[in-house]
Amino acid sequence: MLDTSARLLRLLSLLQAHRDWSGGDLADRLGVTPRTVRRDIDRLRELGYPVHSTPGTAGGYQLGAGAELPPLLLDDEEAVAVAVGLRSAAEGSVEGIEETSVRALAKLEQVLPHHLRRRVGALTAFTVPMPGRTGGPRVDAATLTELAHACRDCQRLRFDYVSHDGTVTRRNVEPHRLVSTQRRWYLVAWDVDRADWRTYRADRITPTPPHGPRFTPRPPPAEDLAAYVSEGVSTHAYAERATVLLRVPMERAAARIGPSAGVLEAVDDNSCLLRTGAHSLDVMVIHLVLTGFDFEVREPPELLDRIREVRDRLSRALG
Repeated sequence: MLDTSARLLRLLSLLQAHRDWSGGDLADRLGVTPRTVRRDIDRLRELGYPVHSTPGTAGGYQLGAGAELPPLLLDDEEAVAVAVGLRSAAEGSVEGIEETSVRALAKLEQVLPHHLRRRVGALTAFTVPMPGRTGGPRVDAATLTELAHACRDCQRLRFDYVSHDGTVTRRNVEPHRLVSTQRRWYLVAWDVDRADWRTYRADRITPTPPHGPRFTPRPPPAEDLAAYVSEGVSTHAYAERATVLLRVPMERAAARIGPSAGVLEAVDDNSCLLRTGAHSLDVMVIHLVLTGFDFEVREPPELLDRIREVRDRLSRALG
């Protein structure tokens, strides 16, 4: 049997890993009696952990959110992952959390064991951040939090939205999920006034509370929301669209073409399809040439005509 201190840590770990536990399940996991479990729960409460209990045969224990944050129990890999995440957040695309992330990282590193501090320190010493790597607009952290809460609580959201041409419109939506890439954050939501699913860039959203009322969630527009947003922002948002066959493996193409630039689909080990969009066919030609890959146009045929025109123009320039 574990001693009391080790058992409390094990109990806390179980409560953090699962939402609900019955007293019998906890007793079996810890190798103790249900009475001992009750005493250990009381000790955790004395230490500041808000453990809620529900009586009855269907009852059990649940770790809630308290007014004060008690010490977290993290294993080695979790602690390193949190440290890496905080360091990335200090240099990421969310505005307003850089200083907070640095403070949290400093507190975490103070309590890390020596061998974990060495691992995190090695990551810092041998990593060189590239300025402006994300290349996208920064999103206000409070806005992201407000959007996430509305998604979680199934609460209608009102906001002003700045379109690509600078036009500001008022939107009333049923938010579903936030989708993020390295460069941008997007909100997938049902637009109540337009009666259709829409994708909004989070950096163009200005919430205008009060929000509400609550709503019953609809089936999402796609099972793979990441692919849905990628196709929407890289293809459907543009006047000109194209499908081309790239003569490279999909993994190699994905290293050059991000989700906001096109949707990739593997064909075989040596080729993949790219579905993409652009404001004009001229821009499309430049986009395809700059990938650095050999390609074959599948559609539209007008793109082939434009490529021939560009070829002839370049030939004249060389002549």
